[in-house]
Amino acid sequence: MAVDDGLVERLATWSPWLPFANAVVHAPRLPGVYLVRQDADGGLIYVGMAGERNGQGIRGRLTVYQRGKGAVSGLGEAVLDRALADPDFVRQRLDELVSGTAKRATVWAQDAIAWADLHVRWAVTEDKFAAATLERTVLDALRTLPLWNRAR
Repeated sequence: MAVDDGLVERLATWSPWLPFANAVVHAPRLPGVYLVRQDADGGLIYVGMAGERNGQGIRGRLTVYQRGKGAVSGLGEAVLDRALADPDFVRQRLDELVSGTAKRATVWAQDAIAWADLHVRWAVTEDKFAAATLERTVLDALRTLPLWNRAR
């Protein structure tokens, strides 16, 4: 990694890393920034933020992805794009179609999240504006990394 690993650590108080399913359950219902890596020991792949989200904050944003509702934006889109570029993932979906067990797009998005083996950590902020500022600061600090974020 070509960035100072400690730089992002110093920008906020971060939670421990959790597997995605656990993160959805334990993430706070507060605004903040979340970091994502693929595999338990993988490097950062995504930086996201959540505002108040109708009182659901970070947990609400992660829940959108868990339910497959975020397949066309943010982390959900980035994961689904990569899963659809993996021949094994696509082959398994095709086998399901051929066997007559076609699934809805939201289930494909859920399958992609499971395929990616995501791990998440977060930092809570005062409000959505502070979350947006922290997200921008983290993205700027990681500008040399090949993150999955579309707009940087």
